[in-house]
Amino acid sequence: MKSITREEIAAYDLEQFNGRISVIDTEAKAEHAVAYLSKFNSLGFDTETRPTFKKGNLNNLALVQLAIDNRCYLFRINKIGFSPPLIRLLSDANILKIGLSLKDDFNTMSRRLQFTPQGFVDLQSIVAKYDIADMGLQKIYAILFQKRISKSQQLSNWEADVLSSAQKKYAALDAWACLKIYKKLCRTNLHQKTPILLK
Repeated sequence: MKSITREEIAAYDLEQFNGRISVIDTEAKAEHAVAYLSKFNSLGFDTETRPTFKKGNLNNLALVQLAIDNRCYLFRINKIGFSPPLIRLLSDANILKIGLSLKDDFNTMSRRLQFTPQGFVDLQSIVAKYDIADMGLQKIYAILFQKRISKSQQLSNWEADVLSSAQKKYAALDAWACLKIYKKLCRTNLHQKTPILLK
């Protein structure tokens, strides 16, 4: 089984997402974004929540990221909530949403809205079949692409009035990286059926 140390990762160059990043903070933008994303069979997926530093305190979901190869949409849930078009997309079993540690994302989403996510693939449920022992996004990505994903913005304020350029790039990269990993694994073993996690 393949594994990698933090020291080995530190020697790699930083990965960058160089595609277009669109911040979705109105209902109209959400409808337009979902209409475009619905044309694709698979999307990278991630979420962000403002960190809390007190035990027992839980913040609501702030951001949902959905990525294709050259573009990422950042849905500001703390500003517009889960719009009906976004709910339809996240409930569409025919469009794959690829993420990592999805149970955590689903639990956080459920604090804002009760709905049934469908069509999700959790990378943690499939990487072992490709001889990868590590379960974190940074390590999986480094094993497959010999690039380093920075986590410097992970604990930043995702409910800020305006997201910084660094926040937007970080959020987009995580969702895009999930999609890139999935496509790499599919090319590695095309005949293997990828399990879909349905909640």
